[in-house]
Amino acid sequence: MFFKRKVIHSPVDNSVDNRGLVVVNLPFLVNLSQSAKVINLFHRRIRSQLSGGYVSQHKGRGMEFDEVRLYQAGDDIRTMDWKVTARTGKAHTKVFREERERPVFISVDNRKTMQFATRGVFKSVQAAKLAALIAWAAKHHGDRIGGQVFGEDYCQEIKPQNGKHGVLRFLNTLVKPSEAFKQVFSFERVLARLQQHARPGSLIYLISDFRGLSETTESYMAKLSRHCELVLIFVYDPLEKSLPEQGRYRFTDDESDVTIDSSDKQTLLSYQQRFQQHQNYLESLAKKLGLLLIQCDTTAEAVECLR
Repeated sequence: MFFKRKVIHSPVDNSVDNRGLVVVNLPFLVNLSQSAKVINLFHRRIRSQLSGGYVSQHKGRGMEFDEVRLYQAGDDIRTMDWKVTARTGKAHTKVFREERERPVFISVDNRKTMQFATRGVFKSVQAAKLAALIAWAAKHHGDRIGGQVFGEDYCQEIKPQNGKHGVLRFLNTLVKPSEAFKQVFSFERVLARLQQHARPGSLIYLISDFRGLSETTESYMAKLSRHCELVLIFVYDPLEKSLPEQGRYRFTDDESDVTIDSSDKQTLLSYQQRFQQHQNYLESLAKKLGLLLIQCDTTAEAVECLR
């Protein structure tokens, strides 16, 4: 798995904060609304916008034809398929998929490993930008927006809601999540809660550096993917991918530290291999479960990653 190094906490000054490199504020996330109009949320669009933006997996008497099956007691006689009935000699009925909006649920990792960057913006800031863009794109498409923001000692869920109010509730949680009831939250526990809160048929975005992956987290992702469309967004800093070839680098979380000498070729190779293993694992996991994987480093334009 990925090399568990300690993260650097860069000194924070007001000028850096004001540029949105280390922390994000609500006006900045609100201003991403226009940029989000170019983003496609990977849904199948329907022709009519009267009953929502997309075709759901719920079956009912709607506008979108789904299948023909054998007649069952209680089926509406108006949906009988007389041609198939005449051809087979057995009563058949048409089944339709109901058109409705689709809940978009955005889970955002705000753990300590996300409070890091050497270039661009902090991983946590990039994650917030990606989440805000997805929320605004969902609003523009007429979807309901909800989500989850989690750290090591909190996990807050926001029930999906329509319109601008739903987006603003989510953005406010991104900027200042509630930590009223502090508990220990492992990645496994976060995904277990995600499975409970995201309703079947939802489009789920999980934005993280994916530290702490295990067989248990993989099983939760597999369960989610059976009933929802799950998209993974991997956020990383360029230094995590490869160290400069010369130099000694100290990583610290203000409690303990580790020093890496990148002039040692074996150390450098080992470091790069650990990231590659983590990246390969994510790619193989996405392929195995049929998930979309988006990769976005801290120097990239968030909107371009999503496009």
